[in-house]
Amino acid sequence: MKNALIALLLMCCFKPLFAYGPDTVAFADRSLWPETMNSTAAFDRASRAEILVFAAALAKVAEQDAATLKTQLNIKQVDAASVARVRNQLTAHLLQNWRFAAADCANSEVFCDNISTADELLTAAEALAEKLPESYRNWHNKARVFHNSYAGELIRLAALFPKVSSEIDTLSALENTGFELPDRHFLLTFDDGPSQPDGNTDTLLALLTKNNLHASFYMLGERLQARLKQAGPATPATLFHGQCAAMHGWRHESHAKWEKWQISIIDTRDLVKATFPRSYQPWFRPPYGQRRADSGDFFSKHDLKVALWNIDSQDWNSRVSGEDAAQRIMTLMLLWRRGVILFHDIHPKALVAVPWLLDHTRQTGVVWQDCRQY
Repeated sequence: MKNALIALLLMCCFKPLFAYGPDTVAFADRSLWPETMNSTAAFDRASRAEILVFAAALAKVAEQDAATLKTQLNIKQVDAASVARVRNQLTAHLLQNWRFAAADCANSEVFCDNISTADELLTAAEALAEKLPESYRNWHNKARVFHNSYAGELIRLAALFPKVSSEIDTLSALENTGFELPDRHFLLTFDDGPSQPDGNTDTLLALLTKNNLHASFYMLGERLQARLKQAGPATPATLFHGQCAAMHGWRHESHAKWEKWQISIIDTRDLVKATFPRSYQPWFRPPYGQRRADSGDFFSKHDLKVALWNIDSQDWNSRVSGEDAAQRIMTLMLLWRRGVILFHDIHPKALVAVPWLLDHTRQTGVVWQDCRQY
């Protein structure tokens, strides 16, 4: 009885170290794609396919009225202006991505519609099922489920924004999302660390070094402080050589609601900067993506920028395996064609997902962005 009471108190009084997420998560299955991803042309063809399916899904979800969205997305409020704005932003990205993906498109090739406007994109998306070759049917059936769910994830965030801030939109010019990267460029990022010595973070750092990858690590001050008090085979500064050390706040708490949010950022910055004098980068990633709408002046005053993301692995979710995360990311890489990928180095799933992604993108023209040049 005593142990049960303690467990209940822990559940009530302490926030879990993961992001606030949707009720359902979009799962992809790349094995259903009927072609080998072994060239830039193959990447582009798969990219065009994902763009078309998502365009139809986005329109379907975003066109629902507020009452329907509340029910479907299990939320209590809907900011219609935010939904419209985000839909327009995403559609603009899709049109730009289509131009990239269709640049070398042959008229006789599949998924090669002549598209230059949002209306043309939606028309092509809605007509896709009727003219789809038989070999793509199984993929298309699963892709529609994935993109309907994924569009719901994004519109849910849009419906809550800006009252509940998130990565779905920016609040100032000091905030980056990943859409500012060049085509086919992707940045690996990891939140919530570091782990204890010889834990997931150390193993991940060795994996990145072996593959000559340079990623951004958004660290919690209290975790870094605890790590520094523990003996390990190598100092954190040595382990993170070649990587980028940045801030996630002192503890994993929403900086939109925390009275001491400014102290949290400054204290974490000072500790990260002192610990990693050569790896420090002036970036702050807000826990859950939540920050104050009026925080721009603070970040400008302290020469800091806000680091958001546009490809969420969902690796914090207990329902998502490492391979699930990898296949979801691969699908979103095809859809968005550039971006910042969100992982968490305190979880082991990136150790499965990152090698999978490297193996499946070797011949596709994908560039893994150096965090030091971001």
